[in-house]
Amino acid sequence: MKTQTFVLICDLKDSEEAKIGYDACHKAVAPEIIESIRDAGVLQMTIYRWENRLTMLMVTDEEFTFEKKAKMDLANPAVQKWEKFLSNYQTNLPGTPENWRWAPMTKVFDFHA
Repeated sequence: MKTQTFVLICDLKDSEEAKIGYDACHKAVAPEIIESIRDAGVLQMTIYRWENRLTMLMVTDEEFTFEKKAKMDLANPAVQKWEKFLSNYQTNLPGTPENWRWAPMTKVFDFHA
């Protein structure tokens, strides 16, 4: 099976409360949120945090698009509630449109042994 890999970044609000709260709510993500991620074609999703900077690694099937996922998310009340809750902790990245939380990164180096 062909896959795609994406790396995205997001900033949390610059507070201990945001870091603690964000980490805590990801220790037990609701099954309907996991299901929505899987249904969009995401095979693996990992989030790392350094201070208030988040990095997400996503491996998806070849059919995955951000547009498709966004459309599915807008139609899912559980995802909308989850996203609204997370907005208490997340903030805009510098230079991005309002309400732009996760931004895809551009690959600049790729080493294979």
